[in-house]
Amino acid sequence: MNPPDISVLIVSFNTRDLLRQCLASLREQKGEAGIETLVVDNASRDGSADMVAAEFPEVRLIRSPVNLGFGNANNRAFEEARGRYLVLLNSDAYLAPGVLDAALKRMEAAPEVGMAGGRLVGTEGGWQPSARMFPSLLNELIILSGLAHRYPKSRLFGRFDRTWADPAEEAEVDWVPGAFAILRRDLIDRIGLFDPRFFLYYEEVDLCRRIKAAGCRVMYWPELMITHLGGESAKTLSDMDFSSHASQLTLWRMRSQALYYRKWHGFAGAWSVKVLEQAWHGLRAFRNRNSIPAKARESEGLIRLWNQAWKETEGGTVSPPQPW
Repeated sequence: MNPPDISVLIVSFNTRDLLRQCLASLREQKGEAGIETLVVDNASRDGSADMVAAEFPEVRLIRSPVNLGFGNANNRAFEEARGRYLVLLNSDAYLAPGVLDAALKRMEAAPEVGMAGGRLVGTEGGWQPSARMFPSLLNELIILSGLAHRYPKSRLFGRFDRTWADPAEEAEVDWVPGAFAILRRDLIDRIGLFDPRFFLYYEEVDLCRRIKAAGCRVMYWPELMITHLGGESAKTLSDMDFSSHASQLTLWRMRSQALYYRKWHGFAGAWSVKVLEQAWHGLRAFRNRNSIPAKARESEGLIRLWNQAWKETEGGTVSPPQPW
């Protein structure tokens, strides 16, 4: 039997009803591309795995007894995937009809492209960040300061999320989110999929850096439309500290941030990003201590979390025992 053109890799964690919609959208992808779908269930508590087994018998289901995180669960699916191309797809994302055919044709016509993403939109059609710049101290400062939010159309202040760009124009970019991405299998065979140290966050950023280091391009193709809710799995972990943006689990984000900066920017880079955020929140806490005590306490808590993340990762050199 010839291998399929595309292996769709989906990681599931407590998003049963959304996963059902995601898989139903894949059934509507009928076209020229041969497609197989693999779901790795990260020890969900909501019956996600049983739903897949009962309602989508064509899907290859991998039941993990523990939460492997995003990257390692995709790595597990990658071991069994047979497609010439890999598609990463979040369980809270749905594809418009024909997206996989279109993605396959674009990849076949552009052998220099190692990975490509599409245009992410919310359920009401609103734009979501779909193509981004690599993290840097400048980008971190622009985001922390609120300038990115205040001046989204500025090429300087809107640089990280490319909010200044026309979302209808394709572009070569630094990295694309793993909510949807298509990758060349032979490239991944050479460089590997996700660095297993990243339990959650920064996996795609690291992967795209390695893809570019291998001499390939990362593209944003806006004709590939994906409806994406975002953060649905993280919302089920109500006992953790969340940031005020994108429902990120703050401590996990800081751990991965330390790991990423240490890997790509050395000790100085990792230390600097920690000190930058702590200094910013130190000033914020001082300013708000008397006028808005709740904001001051929030900033003080983030300073403590960074110290914890730095200690647990030994300055960005090791990943704490998983699952986090």
